[in-house]
Amino acid sequence: MITQDQLKELNLQFKEAKPSEIIKKALELSSEAVVTTNFRPYEAAILHAVNSVKPNISVVWCDTGYNTPQTYRHANQVIEDLKLNVHLYVPKQTAAHRDVVMGIPSIDAPEHKLFTEQVKLEPFKRAMEEHKPKVWFTNLRQGQTAFRDSIGIFSVSKDGILKVSPFYYWSDTDLDTYLEENKLPNEFKYFDPTKALENRECGLHA
Repeated sequence: MITQDQLKELNLQFKEAKPSEIIKKALELSSEAVVTTNFRPYEAAILHAVNSVKPNISVVWCDTGYNTPQTYRHANQVIEDLKLNVHLYVPKQTAAHRDVVMGIPSIDAPEHKLFTEQVKLEPFKRAMEEHKPKVWFTNLRQGQTAFRDSIGIFSVSKDGILKVSPFYYWSDTDLDTYLEENKLPNEFKYFDPTKALENRECGLHA
């Protein structure tokens, strides 16, 4: 288990580092790693960066079942272009079934907690229990939510997994350049049914 002092040292040492250097360091700490994605905007960057350093890394895609047609097409393109080793996790109940018995509850509705558990948290927990990673690559960035502003490039999840965000200090403009330079697609018509606002934490990270 990594200590808070070690985290502090890593975050200081790699603050100005390139994503590839951060990824290599994380994999030195443990090769038992996964990268998670939901194919929201700019996800192609983290998938490309990690897969370039460790080809065939397990890519965990937790699909809520409520993605837009554009997101599904985008996901297919990125998976094919980067030849990703994708492991798909979906809720145990279909969106069609849930639409009849619950629908998509508002943030304030009592059903919202159960809805989030069903479509996001349970599939994610199942994925992590099956893969048992020691390193978890993700595309969290500073400025997205108050919680994310506090964590740094290296942090530890509530389950004790080393969480690594190689693009933590990058802006949208920086990522636009990265995508362009590496001929990667992007897609902005993305829908998260558990969040009413873009700056609301989704529950996997906090």
